[in-house]
Amino acid sequence: MAYVDGFVLPVPKKNVAAYRKMASKASKVWMDHGALEYFECVGDDFAVQCGMPFTKLSKLKPDETVVFAWIVYKSKTDRNRINKKVMADPRLASMGPEMPFDVKRMAYGGFKVIVSA
Repeated sequence: MAYVDGFVLPVPKKNVAAYRKMASKASKVWMDHGALEYFECVGDDFAVQCGMPFTKLSKLKPDETVVFAWIVYKSKTDRNRINKKVMADPRLASMGPEMPFDVKRMAYGGFKVIVSA
């Protein structure tokens, strides 16, 4: 069964274009090293009728939005192998130390897929 890395992060609205540019470059790195799928999605509709909206979960400031992202791998073993190669890839390092979001407020985790359609 596939394995997924998932991310939820607040991004200042003024930085969405810069984030998109960075994510586009990052997607190529992950895919070149063997990821099966790579998604970066920016918030559009947070007026939910049940549950907790991402805005509250992420403690968004008025000038921020949420990015919801995930990367799909063949397995956890593949994920670990791919991420090791990604972190050593000079293309990732060339993006610089400055991120267009607050890394300390990013939520991240690895997930076992339990249903896939």
